[in-house]
Amino acid sequence: MIELAGLRIAFIAGTLGQGGAERQLYYILGALRESGVAVRLLCLTRGEYWERRIRALGVPVAWAGASEWKAARLYRIIATLAEDSPDLIQSHHFYTNLYAEAAARALGALSVGAIRNDALSEVRANGRILGRLSLRTPQWIAANSSAGIQNAIELGVPSGRIRLLSNVVDTEQFSPPTVGRDSNVGQRAVRILAVGRLERQKRFDRLLGLLAQLRSRTTSRFVARIVGGGSLGSELEAQANAFGLTPGTLQFQPPTAEMASFYRTADVLVLTSDWEGTPNVVLEAMASGLPVMATKVGGVADLIQHGLTGLLAAPDDERGMLENLSALVESARLRNQLGASARDFVVANHSMEGLPRQLRSFYGSIAGRPGFGWQTP
Repeated sequence: MIELAGLRIAFIAGTLGQGGAERQLYYILGALRESGVAVRLLCLTRGEYWERRIRALGVPVAWAGASEWKAARLYRIIATLAEDSPDLIQSHHFYTNLYAEAAARALGALSVGAIRNDALSEVRANGRILGRLSLRTPQWIAANSSAGIQNAIELGVPSGRIRLLSNVVDTEQFSPPTVGRDSNVGQRAVRILAVGRLERQKRFDRLLGLLAQLRSRTTSRFVARIVGGGSLGSELEAQANAFGLTPGTLQFQPPTAEMASFYRTADVLVLTSDWEGTPNVVLEAMASGLPVMATKVGGVADLIQHGLTGLLAAPDDERGMLENLSALVESARLRNQLGASARDFVVANHSMEGLPRQLRSFYGSIAGRPGFGWQTP
């Protein structure tokens, strides 16, 4: 396992908004800085949530998105990075993979692309040609889930070029409440939480249907909160009204990056997505000692072992999801048991304390010593 001090790594990101991928970038940059790596970041957007926080780490941030033309953006990226001669240029979003690969070729550096989701949805979202080029052309690929790795291999990427770089979570910031969640559970409703962008992928319409059915399935009182924003906001609110869920049962909350208090004041987290990579919301909830009921998609199964650290159901198994959610709403004992095991699992496998070791292993698998003698895949 190599020491990272002295390496020069340039990252390219598509956005620094309030997303899980961007939070992971912040964690990675901080760990690399503390390990003595010379890091810098180029982004296609500017002035977003994580930019100020990344600058506070001492990481230079440059704007590469002044032009709408991809060629002009690439020229800007190459001209900026030519000043530093990085050893490695790493994309943090799938749709910036081609920028990283082209810049690396121009500057004689290694390129690392990203799979932030399940690979299949990312290729689909970027179009058949660009999507496959974005997946296949980087010299190396960093994926945050075993499902993403397997899908990439099935799409033609040699397994030897893909590395797992797991998501981590700040287990001090995201921790269980000081007072037990069920100290007064007999006097109040069970609190269900869902978090994410109000877009097709997250299938909040599926969640609304589950909540509507849950009212006739259980005599236990419950309330629900959805935290997030997106293009389907108005449509989902209309659907919730049609089901008679608002205002008494369901509340919509604008997105926020400060989620710790939401997890601590919830009893159950629900994820109903059609596809995922390794969802930060699941990691954060588990670190907060919160039991999770989720669809078995992407890297979710890497985090949740059904019946031990959470509950899983296939995306098309509506009956299974309803049974899982009913069980969690009706049993404080089950919630406590799953929440405690979930916390233990995340602390042992996905805490920030393990990130420096994971990064040394990741970069060590593609780099040689001495003199940063880079290997080629």
